[in-house]
Amino acid sequence: MSTTTLRRDDGPGDTPGPEGPGGGAVAPRTTVTGRLRALGRAELTLLVRNRTALFSALVIPIALTFAVRSVVADMDLSGTGLSTGTVLLPGAIGFVLLFAVYANLVGTYVVRREELVLKRLRTGEPGDAEILAGAALPAVVIALAQCVLLVVGGAALLDLAAPESPELLVLGLLLGLAFTAIAAAATAAFTGSAEGAQLTPMPLMMVSFILCGVFVPLDLLPDGVAAVAEWLPVTPVMELLRGGWTGGTDGGEALQALGVAVAWTALAGWVVRKRFRWEPRR
Repeated sequence: MSTTTLRRDDGPGDTPGPEGPGGGAVAPRTTVTGRLRALGRAELTLLVRNRTALFSALVIPIALTFAVRSVVADMDLSGTGLSTGTVLLPGAIGFVLLFAVYANLVGTYVVRREELVLKRLRTGEPGDAEILAGAALPAVVIALAQCVLLVVGGAALLDLAAPESPELLVLGLLLGLAFTAIAAAATAAFTGSAEGAQLTPMPLMMVSFILCGVFVPLDLLPDGVAAVAEWLPVTPVMELLRGGWTGGTDGGEALQALGVAVAWTALAGWVVRKRFRWEPRR
């Protein structure tokens, strides 16, 4: 019996009707939205079953925020235009981006690669970008929901006024989600095993905690250190988030932050295209 195999690179002209050229039945093509929804639903099921990943995504960012609250309260913020709330709340969003998205997705990409899931998916209709985006979708949606809750609930608990420039807050959050998801795939390209995925995210996370404004605002760093830190990957995201609350970021500073964030995101995307591995090293 003749059969027709539908490959990812088959063009529309290869399936002129309900039957393929050889007479076999051909499954109807799906849409990008449908494929992303299916991939995201499957990944969400796996995420819910992984208690360690759920703990990292849901508990650690909130726990860290409460842990550093007393330290932030003791910071000398006079003359910076910042308060405990405008340091702590954007920092909490930074924790969500780094733990719930970046660190979690490095592990997700590496484990799916080692289990040959990514290799099998590439034999179907989804393109490479769809496969990576589908795997990232649950983590990104969960992080977005957490950030919204933090903005609403955290502002009430910390007695913060409404953001002075909400458009900067939204822009910083979207850029942060995009960068951390793509950077996770780039980091996974250099991670050889699931065990290694617990270590390879650490350099970016530690640099972000210390120099990028997640924990210590750039205003409290020495001038020379702050001048270098402005060009680090997560710094523009944090500057936009804090500027959204305080309104202290002018148009030129916002454009610079946007440019730096887009440049780092594009670089991470280039690394993914050139170096990402779809099957384990043997």
